[in-house]
Amino acid sequence: MNTLTTAPLAPLLDRLFEEVADAEAAMNSTLADLSGKELTRLKRSKTEYLNFYGRLKDFPLAVSRNTGTLLYMLARVCGARLIAEFGTSFGISTLYLAAALRDNGGGYLITSEFEPSKAARARKNLTDGGLMDLVEIREGDALQTLRDDLPDTIDMLLLDGAKALYPEILGMIENRLRPGALIIADDADDSPDYLARMRSSVGYISVPLNGDVELSMRLG
Repeated sequence: MNTLTTAPLAPLLDRLFEEVADAEAAMNSTLADLSGKELTRLKRSKTEYLNFYGRLKDFPLAVSRNTGTLLYMLARVCGARLIAEFGTSFGISTLYLAAALRDNGGGYLITSEFEPSKAARARKNLTDGGLMDLVEIREGDALQTLRDDLPDTIDMLLLDGAKALYPEILGMIENRLRPGALIIADDADDSPDYLARMRSSVGYISVPLNGDVELSMRLG
Protein backbone atom coordinates (compact mmCIF):
# COMPACT_ATOMS: atom_id res chain seq x y z
CA MET A 1 0.00 0.00 0.00
CA ASN A 2 1.00 3.62 -0.48
CA THR A 3 -1.53 5.74 1.34
CA LEU A 4 0.64 8.86 1.24
CA THR A 5 0.65 9.39 -2.54
CA THR A 6 -2.90 8.32 -3.40
CA ALA A 7 -6.40 9.70 -2.86
CA PRO A 8 -7.88 10.76 -0.56
CA LEU A 9 -4.74 11.72 1.36
CA ALA A 10 -2.49 13.13 -1.39
CA PRO A 11 -4.94 15.81 -2.62
CA LEU A 12 -5.90 16.62 0.96
CA LEU A 13 -2.27 17.31 1.87
CA ASP A 14 -1.85 19.48 -1.23
CA ARG A 15 -4.82 21.59 -0.11
CA LEU A 16 -3.65 21.79 3.49
CA PHE A 17 -0.17 22.97 2.52
CA GLU A 18 -1.73 25.65 0.30
CA GLU A 19 -3.64 26.81 3.38
CA VAL A 20 -0.42 26.81 5.40
CA ALA A 21 1.26 29.05 2.84
CA ASP A 22 -1.73 31.41 2.77
CA ALA A 23 -1.76 31.67 6.58
CA GLU A 24 1.91 32.55 6.94
CA ALA A 25 1.53 36.29 6.34
CA ALA A 26 -1.42 36.53 8.73
CA MET A 27 0.49 34.70 11.44
CA ASN A 28 3.50 36.98 11.01
CA SER A 29 1.17 39.96 11.37
CA THR A 30 -0.26 38.52 14.59
CA LEU A 31 3.24 38.27 16.05
CA ALA A 32 4.49 41.58 14.64
CA ASP A 33 4.31 43.34 18.01
CA LEU A 34 6.88 40.94 19.49
CA SER A 35 10.59 41.51 19.22
CA GLY A 36 12.77 38.59 18.26
CA LYS A 37 14.01 38.36 21.82
CA GLU A 38 10.50 38.33 23.26
CA LEU A 39 9.32 35.74 20.73
CA THR A 40 12.18 33.45 21.69
CA ARG A 41 11.41 33.94 25.39
CA LEU A 42 7.74 33.03 24.91
CA LYS A 43 8.58 29.94 22.86
CA ARG A 44 10.87 28.75 25.64
CA SER A 45 8.62 29.65 28.57
CA LYS A 46 7.31 26.84 30.76
CA THR A 47 4.61 29.07 32.25
CA GLU A 48 3.24 31.15 29.35
CA TYR A 49 2.88 28.52 26.65
CA LEU A 50 -0.92 28.23 26.92
CA ASN A 51 -1.38 31.96 26.32
CA PHE A 52 1.24 32.09 23.59
CA TYR A 53 -0.09 29.15 21.58
CA GLY A 54 -3.67 30.23 22.29
CA ARG A 55 -2.81 33.43 20.44
CA LEU A 56 -1.97 31.24 17.44
CA LYS A 57 -5.06 29.03 17.60
CA ASP A 58 -6.21 29.95 14.08
CA PHE A 59 -2.93 29.03 12.41
CA PRO A 60 -1.74 25.55 11.34
CA LEU A 61 1.79 25.62 12.88
CA ALA A 62 2.42 22.65 10.62
CA VAL A 63 5.52 20.62 9.91
CA SER A 64 7.01 21.23 6.48
CA ARG A 65 6.18 18.88 3.64
CA ASN A 66 9.73 17.51 3.78
CA THR A 67 9.47 16.89 7.52
CA GLY A 68 6.11 15.21 7.04
CA THR A 69 7.58 12.91 4.43
CA LEU A 70 10.47 12.18 6.79
CA LEU A 71 8.00 11.23 9.54
CA TYR A 72 6.23 8.85 7.18
CA MET A 73 9.50 7.25 6.08
CA LEU A 74 10.83 6.83 9.62
CA ALA A 75 7.59 5.26 10.82
CA ARG A 76 7.64 2.85 7.87
CA VAL A 77 11.31 1.93 8.31
CA CYS A 78 10.97 1.16 12.02
CA GLY A 79 7.69 -0.69 11.46
CA ALA A 80 5.88 1.52 13.97
CA ARG A 81 2.57 0.27 15.29
CA LEU A 82 2.21 2.48 18.39
CA ILE A 83 2.97 6.21 18.11
CA ALA A 84 2.58 9.14 20.52
CA GLU A 85 2.46 12.75 19.36
CA PHE A 86 2.69 15.98 21.37
CA GLY A 87 1.06 18.85 19.46
CA THR A 88 -1.66 17.95 16.94
CA SER A 89 -2.58 21.41 15.62
CA PHE A 90 -4.57 20.87 12.39
CA GLY A 91 -3.32 17.30 12.15
CA ILE A 92 -0.90 17.53 9.23
CA SER A 93 1.90 15.65 10.98
CA THR A 94 -0.72 13.27 12.34
CA LEU A 95 -1.84 12.48 8.78
CA TYR A 96 1.69 11.48 7.79
CA LEU A 97 2.13 9.28 10.84
CA ALA A 98 -1.28 7.65 10.49
CA ALA A 99 -0.61 6.98 6.81
CA ALA A 100 2.54 5.11 7.82
CA LEU A 101 0.55 3.06 10.34
CA ARG A 102 -1.97 2.16 7.62
CA ASP A 103 0.81 1.07 5.29
CA ASN A 104 2.51 -0.86 8.10
CA GLY A 105 -0.63 -2.95 8.39
CA GLY A 106 -2.34 -1.02 11.19
CA GLY A 107 -1.65 0.45 14.57
CA TYR A 108 -2.64 3.23 16.93
CA LEU A 109 -1.60 6.86 17.34
CA ILE A 110 -2.32 8.94 20.45
CA THR A 111 -1.96 12.69 19.98
CA SER A 112 -2.62 15.65 22.26
CA GLU A 113 -3.92 19.17 21.46
CA PHE A 114 -4.94 21.73 24.09
CA GLU A 115 -6.89 24.01 21.71
CA PRO A 116 -10.42 22.55 21.07
CA SER A 117 -10.88 24.30 17.72
CA LYS A 118 -7.63 22.81 16.44
CA ALA A 119 -8.58 19.36 17.67
CA ALA A 120 -11.86 19.68 15.75
CA ARG A 121 -9.99 20.69 12.58
CA ALA A 122 -7.63 17.75 13.02
CA ARG A 123 -10.53 15.30 13.39
CA LYS A 124 -12.08 16.58 10.17
CA ASN A 125 -8.79 16.34 8.28
CA LEU A 126 -8.16 12.82 9.54
CA THR A 127 -11.70 11.80 8.62
CA ASP A 128 -11.32 13.34 5.15
CA GLY A 129 -8.03 11.49 4.77
CA GLY A 130 -9.60 8.17 5.76
CA LEU A 131 -7.32 7.77 8.79
CA MET A 132 -9.41 8.73 11.82
CA ASP A 133 -9.87 5.07 12.82
CA LEU A 134 -6.14 4.88 13.65
CA VAL A 135 -5.99 8.00 15.83
CA GLU A 136 -7.09 9.13 19.28
CA ILE A 137 -6.99 12.90 19.83
CA ARG A 138 -6.81 13.88 23.49
CA GLU A 139 -7.86 17.45 24.24
CA GLY A 140 -6.12 19.39 27.00
CA ASP A 141 -2.66 20.13 28.34
CA ALA A 142 -0.37 17.27 27.36
CA LEU A 143 1.19 17.32 30.81
CA GLN A 144 -2.10 15.71 31.86
CA THR A 145 -3.42 14.02 28.72
CA LEU A 146 -0.23 12.08 27.98
CA ARG A 147 0.55 11.19 31.57
CA ASP A 148 -1.65 8.09 31.83
CA ASP A 149 -3.44 5.43 29.77
CA LEU A 150 -0.70 4.96 27.21
CA PRO A 151 0.42 1.68 25.64
CA ASP A 152 3.08 -0.20 27.58
CA THR A 153 5.41 0.00 24.58
CA ILE A 154 5.72 2.94 22.18
CA ASP A 155 7.64 2.70 18.91
CA MET A 156 7.85 6.38 17.99
CA LEU A 157 7.34 9.79 19.61
CA LEU A 158 6.86 13.10 17.83
CA LEU A 159 7.43 16.28 19.83
CA ASP A 160 5.85 19.27 18.07
CA GLY A 161 3.96 21.22 20.72
CA ALA A 162 5.17 23.87 23.18
CA LYS A 163 8.93 23.65 22.81
CA ALA A 164 9.69 24.36 26.47
CA LEU A 165 7.83 21.18 27.45
CA TYR A 166 9.84 18.75 25.32
CA PRO A 167 11.93 17.49 28.30
CA GLU A 168 8.84 17.07 30.48
CA ILE A 169 6.85 15.19 27.82
CA LEU A 170 9.79 12.91 27.10
CA GLY A 171 10.20 12.27 30.80
CA MET A 172 6.57 11.15 31.13
CA ILE A 173 6.76 8.76 28.17
CA GLU A 174 10.38 7.63 28.38
CA ASN A 175 9.77 4.40 30.30
CA ARG A 176 7.38 3.25 27.59
CA LEU A 177 9.77 3.79 24.68
CA ARG A 178 11.09 0.46 23.46
CA PRO A 179 14.79 -0.02 22.71
CA GLY A 180 15.27 1.38 19.21
CA ALA A 181 12.27 3.70 19.49
CA LEU A 182 12.60 6.93 17.49
CA ILE A 183 12.00 10.39 18.94
CA ILE A 184 11.56 13.28 16.50
CA ALA A 185 11.57 16.84 17.84
CA ASP A 186 10.49 19.57 15.42
CA ASP A 187 11.90 23.09 15.89
CA ALA A 188 14.22 21.57 18.47
CA ASP A 189 16.49 24.62 18.53
CA ASP A 190 13.76 26.35 20.54
CA SER A 191 14.20 23.73 23.29
CA PRO A 192 17.86 23.98 24.32
CA ASP A 193 17.28 21.98 27.52
CA TYR A 194 15.91 19.11 25.44
CA LEU A 195 18.82 19.21 23.01
CA ALA A 196 21.34 19.25 25.84
CA ARG A 197 19.71 16.20 27.40
CA MET A 198 19.47 14.16 24.21
CA ARG A 199 22.98 14.94 23.02
CA SER A 200 24.64 14.17 26.36
CA SER A 201 22.59 11.19 27.53
CA VAL A 202 24.08 7.70 27.40
CA GLY A 203 20.56 6.40 26.79
CA TYR A 204 20.13 7.99 23.35
CA ILE A 205 21.85 8.56 20.04
CA SER A 206 20.82 11.93 18.62
CA VAL A 207 21.54 13.90 15.43
CA PRO A 208 20.17 17.11 13.88
CA LEU A 209 18.32 16.73 10.59
CA ASN A 210 16.70 18.99 8.01
CA GLY A 211 17.84 22.19 9.72
CA ASP A 212 15.32 22.24 12.58
CA VAL A 213 14.59 18.59 13.41
CA GLU A 214 16.36 16.48 16.03
CA LEU A 215 16.21 12.72 15.45
CA SER A 216 17.01 10.51 18.40
CA MET A 217 16.92 6.80 19.06
CA ARG A 218 16.53 5.17 22.47
CA LEU A 219 19.22 2.63 23.18
CA GLY A 220 18.51 -0.74 24.73
